[in-house]
Amino acid sequence: MRLTRSALACAAILSGTTLGAPAFAAPAPTQNPAASAAPAAPANPNPLIASVDGQQIHLDDVKRAAANLPPQARQLPASTLIGLLVGQLIDQKAIQIQAYKEGLNNKPDVKSQMQEAANSALQNAYLSEKVTPQVTEDAIKQAYQTNYASKKGEQEIHARHILVASESQAQDIIKQLNHGADFAKLAKSASTDKGSGASGGDLGWFKKGDMLPAFSDAAFKMKPNSISQTPVKTQYGYHVIQVLGTRVAPVPPIEQVHDEIRQQLIRDDVRKIVTEAQSKVKVVRYDAQGKPIDPNAPPATAPAAPASH
Repeated sequence: MRLTRSALACAAILSGTTLGAPAFAAPAPTQNPAASAAPAAPANPNPLIASVDGQQIHLDDVKRAAANLPPQARQLPASTLIGLLVGQLIDQKAIQIQAYKEGLNNKPDVKSQMQEAANSALQNAYLSEKVTPQVTEDAIKQAYQTNYASKKGEQEIHARHILVASESQAQDIIKQLNHGADFAKLAKSASTDKGSGASGGDLGWFKKGDMLPAFSDAAFKMKPNSISQTPVKTQYGYHVIQVLGTRVAPVPPIEQVHDEIRQQLIRDDVRKIVTEAQSKVKVVRYDAQGKPIDPNAPPATAPAAPASH
């Protein structure tokens, strides 16, 4: 696709560069010094890039299209990327114009989809306008102080395990270990957990909530360098556990949890805004017969099953 001068200008603006001056510049007229001294008109921040049947495509349209691209696509040279985006926007405009000419916008299903898209855009715009000013760096720092820096680190243990199908197998492994067998070798040869078995049964460091309750309850009661003397049953089978060490988990630096905190703040603020919006409108729910449901009525109970004979 051949780039127009406008498209090249667009590429230059988006890439943070400016177009070079023309090879030959006409000499400034000498008969009007005042005119030559006049300041240049400011550049249009949102120049026209193309038009399709009179419908205009501006730089802001191209920026929005670029923002929706995957990261790898944004690595293309600016002139190539903008050329592709301008071409795509022209194609879209052409299709939209033809669709309107043929009246597709009046088809009930299409009209419904268009309304849903408009409603979704409006909802997102409202939430963004309300939430964005609240999710500041200061708010993130405050949440970090409250939820991380001011709290004691959680207990962690470093353990490994051997998982087998039956209790008798697990008891046999415990006997072998008590008689000096190598835990890592047994894990590699006998464990049905092939993922950890390949590394000698090593599960690394974990918190109590990271594992199944039965497994964690048993492991966190053990002392370092001890082996469980009773097989631990879970839904996966029978475990033989060895605890290698214990520690208090260090508080993560703010850089490590920055994005996680930001996302949580966004979720919390969105929930507050939705709750506030609902409190300002009248909501009526209906039952299967189309009758309004009394919000203060006790929940209906299912009819009792007939007695079997």
